[in-house]
Amino acid sequence: MAIVLVGVNLLFERVFYFMFGWWGKGLEVDLGSGEITVKQLPREILEMYLGGRGLGVKLLWDYLPAGIDPLSPQNVLIFAAGPLTGTRTPAAGRHAVVAKSPLTGTIFDGNAGGYWGTALKKAGYDYICFKGRAASPVFLMVRGERVSLENADFLWGKNTGQTMKLLGDRFSAESKGTFKYRFSCIGRAGEKGVAFASIMSDSGNVCGRGGLGAVMGSKNLKAIVVGGGKRVPIADDDVFARYRRDILRLLVASPVSSKGLSSFGTPVLVNLINYMRLLPTNNFRSVYFPEADEISGEKIRDNFERKKKACYGCPIACKARAGEMEIPEYETLALLGPACNNSSLESIMEINTLCNDYGLDTITTGATLACYAEILGKNLQREEMLELIRQVGENEGAGAQLAGGSAFLAAKRGKPEAAMQVKKLELPGYDPRGALGMALGYATSNRGGCHLRAYMIGPEIFGKPKLLNRLTLADKAGLLPVFQNFFAAMDSLVVCKFVTFGAGEEELAAILGSVTGVYYSAQDLLRIGERIWNLERLFNQREGFSAGDDTLPERFFQDSADGYAGGIDRDEFLRALREYYFYRGWTEEGIPSAEKLAQLEIEV
Repeated sequence: MAIVLVGVNLLFERVFYFMFGWWGKGLEVDLGSGEITVKQLPREILEMYLGGRGLGVKLLWDYLPAGIDPLSPQNVLIFAAGPLTGTRTPAAGRHAVVAKSPLTGTIFDGNAGGYWGTALKKAGYDYICFKGRAASPVFLMVRGERVSLENADFLWGKNTGQTMKLLGDRFSAESKGTFKYRFSCIGRAGEKGVAFASIMSDSGNVCGRGGLGAVMGSKNLKAIVVGGGKRVPIADDDVFARYRRDILRLLVASPVSSKGLSSFGTPVLVNLINYMRLLPTNNFRSVYFPEADEISGEKIRDNFERKKKACYGCPIACKARAGEMEIPEYETLALLGPACNNSSLESIMEINTLCNDYGLDTITTGATLACYAEILGKNLQREEMLELIRQVGENEGAGAQLAGGSAFLAAKRGKPEAAMQVKKLELPGYDPRGALGMALGYATSNRGGCHLRAYMIGPEIFGKPKLLNRLTLADKAGLLPVFQNFFAAMDSLVVCKFVTFGAGEEELAAILGSVTGVYYSAQDLLRIGERIWNLERLFNQREGFSAGDDTLPERFFQDSADGYAGGIDRDEFLRALREYYFYRGWTEEGIPSAEKLAQLEIEV
């Protein structure tokens, strides 16, 4: 095949105003025509949606017609930073990616840490929006104001590790001082259209869930290389420095962030969640795993030399490597371990490495393997799991059915009850029978079965910001929307959720104001999150989702097989769901009311 360079016509729309925190502009890339346009962002849109998730949701709502195939050229893929990205705000080095999900059909956002989001911001842009489909593989090159589409034939067919190395070798000479190139890419799973393919940034930071890597692959977009050396403008440096010190002090004072996560990373959760009888075992049929200590943070500490890694500006440094391998996150340990009846830490680390290389979401991978094992009525052994994952990554053989996720697999096999999912997104590492606020959070999540829409494990297990009775739904219906709104705002700033173990909406609103020069109260921040949440709900309803999708797999209304957890009371759950709609200001059918939309200034 002949190598064809992609021609680029770079157009600029002049920005006539100056901002703090935001640049007020983004790149819109038409991959079909090769045209790249610098677009001005209205200030009111930024103030209403902030950036990251919120900005991506707003753009997707405006750009995307209803009913499109997520893997068609019509889908839009948006990478967005937030107003705090690139500043020295603790743990604000993240970025968000937003598109319609090929796994769930819902609106979907993922976010990742590392340094890529900061590089985008320091290049002078708030977002990049990709439309259409390139005729042949390409990558986007952003060198500040110099932007181009480049031939990616030399990268196509490579997994993420090799792709990162090739890009690193190619651009190492130019990556110096404050101007460092950062890479975001897909592996072969994204190229092959696997419904839960992920996007890797900075070798170890993943937008993992929902198949956003498959959307990227469907556009023949292999990677995005970004570099810039601009300083993000801050309205009041002295006030910013004071609020930054306050947040750092709160994170140091919190044992969860300064001791647990900093010393062990998220694997510190394994023994605690098992002790509380929430650890998904045997495809969520049980809640207690007798061999949990074999895959715990303590076991990792005792058996591996743990080299810590920190994302940009993060004092916690929860990530770590052991030699050449990434130490798995808690969710990965839970879903590739107990959920699959696997107590071998070494095999989980090996499987995690393979998933990251192919670009596969480890939560959906583990849950789909557990579903497959239940359907077959057997336990999968290490070599069998590794081979299945290779086949999933290649979307071939037995892996082709698994490549659609657990809901697709279970429906094909005539066993839909074996898929532990909500809105086709597999549940993560917390059995909802032991944390009922989390149960309601799973059911009402706009992107499906997700713990990060509202991390109710914080109050129900850690007592942050205050301890709640985890075994009741009483009062959760009114509290859950507050957490959901807050996390939507955090995903739009974009700030790591671990910050909540120290700081809250008051501290984040204050530091946001010092950066942007726009006054935000804590209530303003929550209102922005509420606006984003309601717009996501409207998007899903436009795609055919309804109140009937706000539920849980039947398994969780029954006692666990090991007898450690009682089933969720269905009547109590349905009553809490109705109360949730009431507190949201929605109709009994779960539809945002005209009054609520008017309050939030959402025009439809």
